[in-house]
Amino acid sequence: MEILKISSKSNPNSIAGAIAGLVKEENKAEMQAIGAGALNQAVKAVAIARGFVAPAGVDLVCIPAFAEVEVEGEDRTGIRIIVESRK
Repeated sequence: MEILKISSKSNPNSIAGAIAGLVKEENKAEMQAIGAGALNQAVKAVAIARGFVAPAGVDLVCIPAFAEVEVEGEDRTGIRIIVESRK
């Protein structure tokens, strides 16, 4: 499964479209964010995606988790958000 890597400059509407597409195809989407700005964009994207799939009777559930990530040779702690559909 593809992990959507989110930055503080990511467009929430674009991420939301990707989330909605993955949830429709695989019933699940995963995002990874490092930093407060990136996490903010990820949460906005989930809220927008929820509006995209709600008319079809799909509700989204988020499962947050920590992720250890290496960035430029340095270990960082990020947040992984798993988004699943609940009908």
